[in-house]
Amino acid sequence: MKTMLLTGERMSANPGAMNRKTLLVLAAIAVSNGGCVQVQAPDKPIEINLNVNIRQEVVLSLKKDASDLITSNPELFPS
Repeated sequence: MKTMLLTGERMSANPGAMNRKTLLVLAAIAVSNGGCVQVQAPDKPIEINLNVNIRQEVVLSLKKDASDLITSNPELFPS
C-alpha cells in the first residue's frame, strides 16, 4: 500500500533512480565546469638544504668508547 506525500509529489516505482539521475547531472555539470589543470616543471632546480650535524654524535660516541677503554685498562693509560 502506497502512502501519499504531503508535498503532492508522486512516488516513484524506483526511489533510487532519482538519486542516480541527480548524481549523473551533477557529475556532468562538474565535468563541464572544471578548469584546465596545467603541470609545468620549474625553471630552476629544486634546492633542499639539510643542515644536519652528525659530527657531534660521532664525537660523543668515540669519547664514550675511549672513556670505557681507559677505565677497563688503567695499566695501558697511566695518569
